[in-house]
Amino acid sequence: MSHRIQFASQIPAAIQAMRGLESYLGGTDIPPSLKELIKLRASMINGCAYCIELHAEVAMQQQESPQRLLALAAWRESPLFDERERAVLALTDEVTLIADHGLSEESYQQGLVQLGETLLAQCLMQIVTINAWNRIAVATRMEHSHP
Repeated sequence: MSHRIQFASQIPAAIQAMRGLESYLGGTDIPPSLKELIKLRASMINGCAYCIELHAEVAMQQQESPQRLLALAAWRESPLFDERERAVLALTDEVTLIADHGLSEESYQQGLVQLGETLLAQCLMQIVTINAWNRIAVATRMEHSHP
């Protein structure tokens, strides 16, 4: 692959601002397993290999099963996700693909029922943030380092 700029060295203040969002999200009420499902699903949709590899590792360190991680690709057909996870995954899909149809009232209301206002807002911010990271990583062709 051709060399592309590295945001961290070219615009460190912007990356620091993104890390500020991550710091905020680290203190939210979103369960860690749900955060990783959001990050993995959005990264799959966006074709971000860097983030898929990174967040799959984190999810497995948190004892997430490889079977569920693979099933994310077809979560709507999979029996492995509960109603709360399904609501969050629907939000993730629709916000990640927001130009297609926006965020439907049905998904928004289901998210509200399953999460409440504060957790819904936090999950939406998590979705927005991983989408920003995906775009940075894909645009600059970031590669995940392997041990």
